[in-house]
Amino acid sequence: MSRIKSICVYCASGPGTSPAFVAAAKAFGRILAENKIRLIYGGGSVGLMGALASSVLDNGGFVTGVIPDFLVNREHMLERAQERIVTRDMHERKQLMFERADAFVALPGGIGTLEETIEQMTWAQLGRHQKPILLANILGFWDPLLELFDHMNKHRFIHSLDLFHYQVAERVEDILPELESAVSTVGEKRKEGVTAIIKRM
Repeated sequence: MSRIKSICVYCASGPGTSPAFVAAAKAFGRILAENKIRLIYGGGSVGLMGALASSVLDNGGFVTGVIPDFLVNREHMLERAQERIVTRDMHERKQLMFERADAFVALPGGIGTLEETIEQMTWAQLGRHQKPILLANILGFWDPLLELFDHMNKHRFIHSLDLFHYQVAERVEDILPELESAVSTVGEKRKEGVTAIIKRM
């Protein structure tokens, strides 16, 4: 993977409590479009998901929405997306999103956002992929999760620190540079002929 061509973004189907969350989603959508990076996301048209995808489209970018059948009406599938995939269930949705993405970003969100992000971290820790994972820590939203990771590590429940990797960006403008740096690290390790490791930031 020499260049990031698509990014899977996990985020909320609601707007959250701060206008900064929606602003961050819109700003990141514009950045994706300007850099010709395809958005892979959950397919909805409301909340942060809708703000993100609409911004990509409004700025001339490409969007792939992946949504399970039972959420098509509840989350109002975004009909404007160039590619819309309706899956049978959540498992198929997550697998397709994983396969189509070169990297993963978690904007603020709820239990679903957390679950999807942690699953990618788990797969990486088990050595199933080396794709970068980044927490967009807008207004310190993910600080409690980062503290939990430190707590787990302190009590030695994170057994593979060499494989437990993630980036953190406080500003939307830093997301893409952080991901590209992680991809570059993987590329260099592969050239050296050793197991690729993405440095934890």
